[in-house]
Amino acid sequence: MPSDGAVTGGVRRWLRIEGLAATAAAVFVYARGGNSWLLFSLLFLVPDLSFAGYALGPRIGAAIYNAFHSYIVPLALGCGLWMAARSIAIPLIWIAHIGFDRLLGYGLKYPTGFGDTHLGKLGRAVKTGIP
Repeated sequence: MPSDGAVTGGVRRWLRIEGLAATAAAVFVYARGGNSWLLFSLLFLVPDLSFAGYALGPRIGAAIYNAFHSYIVPLALGCGLWMAARSIAIPLIWIAHIGFDRLLGYGLKYPTGFGDTHLGKLGRAVKTGIP
């Protein structure tokens, strides 16, 4: 593991494949439920609005972003809704979003900046070395 805290090599590839698996599973279950694809398309990017938390600084921004990009909340919500015999469409969309982000290499954020993730540096930081 490099000193910046990001995973590399086979572990990084495995985490990205895991993201693909999560996306595929969520989309498969969503489709089997006969849910609206319009709803899916409208809500798929909603978790990315959490990046607005960075207006409050990198530490708070990372915490907010990570809360919306962790599987914990949508899985718990989905289990609760399923046990209550309610639609799990929204948690499935949320899980698909998180998995897709992981597949693309967008990881959980470190409080040092938006581009510092557990899957490596993003964007300009990668190309120029500037955080």
